Parts: sequence; structure tokens; C-alpha cells
Amino acid sequence: MQSYQDKSDDYFAHARKEILPLLPQHCGRVLELGCGSGATLGWLRQTQKASYTVGIEIAEGAAAAARAHADEVHWADFERSDVALAGEKFNVILCLDVLEHMVDPWSVVDRLVSAYLADGGTLIASVPNVRHYSVVLPLLFGGRWDYADAGLLDRTHLRFFTRGTAQALLSHAQLGDVACMTTGFDGVSKKRVFNTLTLGIFQDLITYQYYLAARKVR
Repeated sequence: MQSYQDKSDDYFAHARKEILPLLPQHCGRVLELGCGSGATLGWLRQTQKASYTVGIEIAEGAAAAARAHADEVHWADFERSDVALAGEKFNVILCLDVLEHMVDPWSVVDRLVSAYLADGGTLIASVPNVRHYSVVLPLLFGGRWDYADAGLLDRTHLRFFTRGTAQALLSHAQLGDVACMTTGFDGVSKKRVFNTLTLGIFQDLITYQYYLAARKVR
């Protein structure tokens, strides 16, 4: 099991409201892999977008905190153990900044889609973009690849993705087309202005992470 004992409480505590554009209007039963302290599941339950919420979390303290926000929480390493979940399959499965922590995220996606996702259900994932300039420039010009407590080079990351490989991760035989979304390019943000002035040439270099969604079609 990976060690998360040095992570701060904030690492596990934020509701991921930026996924709203990818969510179906009614989420029904929601499973979140790597639910942290349950903030996102709590938000979905409070807004009545979800009818039942289940979390799976590898960090014991975060799992304990999540039980106050979700209907059901399991403290488990999903890759190394079978998690018995009562009831029907799930209409939405969330994997938000969790697949990069897996030894074999491709097998995890296959298991989630095949065994846990209902027909017509949606799998939503977010993964950091290793092509971001804060990673590329130090590597290119300084030969540096410095792990940190959090962020793109979080020392608990085992896999790294670009836009193409992130979309390939969700390219499963039972899933339809993979939608890919970025954030930070709305309104009058500096990122949007720069992206417009440079005709989008550097968009992948200033994208911090990708949000992906695919629907189970068979």
C-alpha cells in the first residue's frame, strides 16, 4: 500500500465542482474511487444530484472522515483487494486525480467499467498533464525532475499522462467516445488571453490537468 501518512488534511478535502459540466443531470448511484474526505460525494448528495453515494479510499484517516459525507465508505486498496459493494451497479463512477497513483490504471479502468458501471453509466476521470510547462522546462533546460508532496510530480504518482495517453486510458471496448475537458480558459483569465494570442499553439503546455468522461454503451 502506498504511504499517504505525510499528506496534509487539505490534500483529501476539496469538493471537485469543476466536473459539473461532465455530470449527467441526474447522477443516481455514484461511486468515487479515491474519495478522500468525501467532499465531492457530500456535495453531490447535498445538491441532490446523487441518490446514493459510495466511496473507496486508501488512506484510513480520510476514509473515516468521508463517512460523515457519503452513504457508504470502504477503506481499501482497490488494486489489491476485492471490494464488496451491495446493491446495483453505479450510474456514475468518479476517478478524480487517482488513476495516476495506480500501478496498473488500465486494469483498474477495465475492472470499474466491467464490474461496477451500469449500462448507460458515465465514467469520469481527471489526470495531471505531465506536459505542463512547470514539468517540461525544468527537465529540458535543467535536467530536473523533482518530486514534491503534491502537484504534478507528487511523489505518490506512479503513472504520468499527456492528453493523448489520458484519452487512451479511457478507450475501453465498452465505452463510447471519450470527451476531454480543460479548465482555466474561461472568462478573462491570463491563461485564456495567452492561449488566444498564441493561437492555441501552447495550450497543452499551459493545461494543468485533463478531465475526461465516457459513457458505457455495451
